[in-house]
Amino acid sequence: MTPENQTLVTEFILLGLSNLSLPVQCLLFFLFLSLYVLTLLGNMLIFFILTVDPHLHTPMYFFLRNLSILEICLISTTVPRMLISLLIKDQSISILGCALQMYFFLFLATVECFFLAAMAYDRYVAICNPLHYATVMTKGKCSMLVGIVWVTGMLFSAGRTSFVFSLPFCGLNVLDHFFCDISPVLRLACLDTYTNDRVTLIAGVIIIVLPFLLIVASYIFILSSIRKLSSSESKEKAFSTCSAHLTSVTLFYGTAMLTYLQPRSGSSADRDRVFALLYAVVMPMLNPMIYSLRNKEVKGALKRRFSRSMHVQGL
Repeated sequence: MTPENQTLVTEFILLGLSNLSLPVQCLLFFLFLSLYVLTLLGNMLIFFILTVDPHLHTPMYFFLRNLSILEICLISTTVPRMLISLLIKDQSISILGCALQMYFFLFLATVECFFLAAMAYDRYVAICNPLHYATVMTKGKCSMLVGIVWVTGMLFSAGRTSFVFSLPFCGLNVLDHFFCDISPVLRLACLDTYTNDRVTLIAGVIIIVLPFLLIVASYIFILSSIRKLSSSESKEKAFSTCSAHLTSVTLFYGTAMLTYLQPRSGSSADRDRVFALLYAVVMPMLNPMIYSLRNKEVKGALKRRFSRSMHVQGL
């Protein structure tokens, strides 16, 4: 049947985790709620510390402060809706609601890709060209770079979302996922999605591979510069400033590449859900831990703030 002869879909059913037993769903509800609360508190704490501590008003922590806000927004596009589905058993989402969720998720995920590349560039300038760092990474230039990243993410996600939802949806409306991601939505389209699949793959290469290659190139120069340092203390300090960022890059880009950089015919719904949980739920929670526990300056700021609070309470 052609799409004209079928009833157009007005809403999707997010299958998500509804096929699990009730006890398991209750357990997952409290688990995801805990992860969500921890993510909000952790990122808000990092944002607060980086804002109030004058020692951390540097370009690197300016990017990290933006990343904390980004992680709060990213996890808020998926987890609250998933919690609602687990709590009240309402898996339905309108076409418009699905499009908006996809747009904001793609927007924020795209911004994170470019943000991690911008942070790698900051480390490259700091380690490879330390004498010019203050003139290259000025407050104005950092703000302009952040603005460009946010606008670029906005435009890319608008184009990708409109391209997906330009297709007709009819017949089946069960979305085998816990949020509206590109691949599961395309599976429900009435028409042949070959062109859309190719465009999605190309967009994934631009958004994921190009920033990743910039990061790799930056760290090649960084490692080369670190090897030339004569002091072991200087080498250790340089490695410590990069280790947290490298951990985030490995986790984020690893799951993103496995999810978005292969033909849809080679993917499976179960595997997509697992990777989606990693980069949409787990990663936003891990980033505050990665950047605070592996960063001496952030840990020092946390200790100073805690000691000051205890002193005030003692007074």
